[in-house]
Amino acid sequence: MQKIILAQPDDWHLHLRDGIGTRTIVEHTAAQFKRAIIMPNLAPPVTTVEQAEAYRSRILDLLPADTSFEPLMTLYLTDKTTEEEVYKAAESKNIHAIKMYPAGATTNSDFGITDINNVINALTAMEKMELPLLIHGEVTDANVDVFDREAVFIDTVLAPLLDKLPSLRVVLEHITTKHGIDFVKQSGKNVAGTLTAHHLLLNRNAIFQGGIQPHHYCLPILKRETHRQALLDAATSGDSSFFLGTDSAPHEIGKKETACGCAGIYTAHAAIELYAEAFESVNALDKLEAFASHYGPDFYRLPRNETKIVLEKTEWLVPPAYPFQTESVVPFRANELISWKLRSE
Repeated sequence: MQKIILAQPDDWHLHLRDGIGTRTIVEHTAAQFKRAIIMPNLAPPVTTVEQAEAYRSRILDLLPADTSFEPLMTLYLTDKTTEEEVYKAAESKNIHAIKMYPAGATTNSDFGITDINNVINALTAMEKMELPLLIHGEVTDANVDVFDREAVFIDTVLAPLLDKLPSLRVVLEHITTKHGIDFVKQSGKNVAGTLTAHHLLLNRNAIFQGGIQPHHYCLPILKRETHRQALLDAATSGDSSFFLGTDSAPHEIGKKETACGCAGIYTAHAAIELYAEAFESVNALDKLEAFASHYGPDFYRLPRNETKIVLEKTEWLVPPAYPFQTESVVPFRANELISWKLRSE
């Protein structure tokens, strides 16, 4: 297959960061996706509807004039999130979900929840209003092995939560384990999961090949090959519970190549091409459109996009870096080839 025509995809998990220095990041996303769920873990975090509306305006100001890209905003769940704020979010046409980070789980998560019981009233309101809860599904207990944190979270936090609130609409984001895949499969239609391109393409060996590779360090961390295969099987299975969410997460090069580097892999420059590579690796390109363009809008109760994109089987060399903030960001596959190319119309 030398060319693929797809309904334009959406990204259901994206980090844009903030400020004029993110213009390139915003432009990369707008060139690929019609819509994207924007993560709220700024510093300070986006915790109110008013803050989300202001952040949305700043994103729109950075967009090219000829784009129709739509940022779909979220709020950051904290121990202090009130039922009233949940109701305001549910009534806003621009707020589409609330994000839950366990405190200390990842970048800018210090304001995250410290105990699920602290937010049960807010979560009950979300269930009532059918507002999706997006979850970074890891425990932060230092006694739990970093490679086991997703599975432990599911068993000790998420499963009991859904026993209490069985109709709560949940997206388990950036699933990295077979345990996570199996949990979503066994849950009701109110539970879904997103899968990243980098978790479909890499296993944990990639972090250590030829020495420590800081640009392959992300959270949740890459897992064993058996887990990668389980993710790829789920993505290409035709199961509508799984859909595209890049978790593209830019960091300045100085914050990655340092003694205590930040977690995150930047993939927005070539997101749909990377997913195409992953699907092609198991001869499943015929399943890409539904995963990338149909199942996400269906879960979020939004219309599927009518616009189209074209991917061509053309190799291209990824640049070593792109402008970001006052420095630059090193993209996934920097100085390497990608075998598919989004065609400019």
